[in-house]
Amino acid sequence: MVGSSSETEIYDVLIVGGGPVGLMATLLLLQLGLRVVVLEQRDGPQTAPSAHVVSARTLEILRGVGIDMAEIEAISQRPSEGAWVRWVDALGGRELGSVPFESLQDPEKMSLTTPQPLRNLSQHRLEPVLYREVADLRCSTQWISCHEHEEAVVSTVRDLLTDETYEITSRYVIGCDGASSAVRRHCGIQMVGPDEIENFISIHAEADLRSLVAEMPATLYWITDPTVQGTFIAHDLASTWVYMTSYDPATESVADYDEARAEAIFRRAGGIPNELPVSIRHVTSWRMTAQVASQFRKGRIFLVGDAAHRFPPTGGLGLNTGAAEAHNLAWKLAWVLRGWAAPELLDSYEGERHAIAQYNADVSLENAFRLLEVWIALGVDGDLEASKIRAAQLLATPEGMAEVAKAIEHQAEHFDQLGVQLGFSYNEDSGIVLDDGSSRPVVGNPVREYLPSTSPGSRLPHAVVQRGDEELSTLDLVEPGAFLLLCNASAWASVDLPIETPVTRVVVGRDITDPFGQWAAVSGISEDGAILVRPDQHVAWRTQSEPADTELELHALLNQLVRNST
Repeated sequence: MVGSSSETEIYDVLIVGGGPVGLMATLLLLQLGLRVVVLEQRDGPQTAPSAHVVSARTLEILRGVGIDMAEIEAISQRPSEGAWVRWVDALGGRELGSVPFESLQDPEKMSLTTPQPLRNLSQHRLEPVLYREVADLRCSTQWISCHEHEEAVVSTVRDLLTDETYEITSRYVIGCDGASSAVRRHCGIQMVGPDEIENFISIHAEADLRSLVAEMPATLYWITDPTVQGTFIAHDLASTWVYMTSYDPATESVADYDEARAEAIFRRAGGIPNELPVSIRHVTSWRMTAQVASQFRKGRIFLVGDAAHRFPPTGGLGLNTGAAEAHNLAWKLAWVLRGWAAPELLDSYEGERHAIAQYNADVSLENAFRLLEVWIALGVDGDLEASKIRAAQLLATPEGMAEVAKAIEHQAEHFDQLGVQLGFSYNEDSGIVLDDGSSRPVVGNPVREYLPSTSPGSRLPHAVVQRGDEELSTLDLVEPGAFLLLCNASAWASVDLPIETPVTRVVVGRDITDPFGQWAAVSGISEDGAILVRPDQHVAWRTQSEPADTELELHALLNQLVRNST
């Protein structure tokens, strides 16, 4: 029954779920001047570490909505501490091999690619920063159901503190409510893919383990003792650790892992002496899946983040894929709500993002299966005690050590995915892109390798340019909600800009300079050329020629992009 507090205000967007992706979607929409309300079932921000790998692209999006990036750096793990992934027999024990984590050990290399390189930033530290920026965020509030009218969606919600139900009316609803999404279930949208690959227990502990790992800092430690197979995640070497190990939910549950047992498992797995204090904070279970929703939209309802896909955590692509989805959808909603584009523009959200989500799911699953190569090299099978003896015998020989080292080296792609982070692209068939007839850049390994390009559909390449006395990234030139015409001092510098839609222009050599030649190296346009960049910083169109009609060409181009998007 609807309570007496049923609301009369009509919001532009109701967001269900106040996790990082829901909050980023909110900030993007608020930045564009929309009326947004967020519902979150929890009573506040996440308190336990969860997602923690925040990609360069996600950090670029946070930078774009005005988040203080100095604070983000301060609450992230120091790159020098998180630059490696190690396979060890115990924390502080023998290392069998290691691979770099992204290029954190080479910040100069990363600075040429992005203004905000990947960071190991725990969700429970990120969420409070985002919470502060959102005004209408209703915690302890459950989204129950909705019914859709011709121009709005009426959602029924419950205040979990008072048990009162009431209604919220919005033009659109975005489900960011996680893997078990109530919004997705209400819409009857099916998930496609394996729904149970393996089950895990996660033990979150507060402990200062710097003395154990001082000579071998890392983000991840894979424990190679077959009798305690698992992974330590160093959210903070001095305070915050998570140990994950597989378990069988048919024979036990989280309730079987009381504090004493959890601490014993944590200590044994890491080889942590009793004199080092360990305080168990949370024990949770989770199921590894690799699924993508059959559709990302139903009428005025959209799915974003884990509501739309459930990836293995191998590669950290879940949160980051969701952030890119929010970035893709936000400006399109704003343009439709403002009357700048036809409603059909919204069809391009699923067209552009579904294939990328499926690709990322496949990459994550491949990463997970590839990890088995290390256990195979160690001779591990179902008899763990015998496997421990066999592994010790193998590692006592140069040949055995070489096989294990080779298997570990083969894991490098899992932790070096710059191509996935920055190289995803949209195309004319499915999205808001006009092909210019050129060939897109081809790389040998699209997971690891990123080649900057202004080919239509690509993310605008980062280059350091100068405006007055200020150095900034080319990504900073894209104003919120507006297309950007980026050109040289050619006829495009004087072409009439539309007044009915937000389009800005930046002329290289007039408005900005290219003091280091970085933009010239990646611009991909001739002196007479120009590129048109979408509000989500992806290139929509590129030309090498001057405009044939300085009054009509840009207007016709925008009309073709956003009003005939189907």
